Amino acid sequence: QVQLVDSGGGLVQAGGSLKLSCVVSERPIANYAMAWFRQAPGKEREFVATIAWSESASKTYYEDFVKGRFTISRDNAKNTAYLQMNSLKPGDTAVYYCAASDLYFGVKDEYDSWGQGTQVTVSS
Repeated sequence: QVQLVDSGGGLVQAGGSLKLSCVVSERPIANYAMAWFRQAPGKEREFVATIAWSESASKTYYEDFVKGRFTISRDNAKNTAYLQMNSLKPGDTAVYYCAASDLYFGVKDEYDSWGQGTQVTVSS
């Protein structure tokens, strides 16, 4: 496991943008698949996006409801993963969590390490 610190959430109007960051400590991020999940009040945590470890050419996968609006990326030099969120909607309001795994790459919450979460609120 590694320590993850996610940040960048806030309050934004519908149509606005935010960029979330997830700093990985103790190990090189290049060896980890990184993902973002979110959990809205009263709902289960759901998958948002994932990016594979660098050996897999950092291929990405997105849930349908964010395709074309959100972009996941990584900066190995900064040991940081990002989630660029554009065209935000009120339905995107949730606590967003980053996750990491050196063994698993996929849409399930089977990642080994998790951040503490950052609140994103989109007003109409």
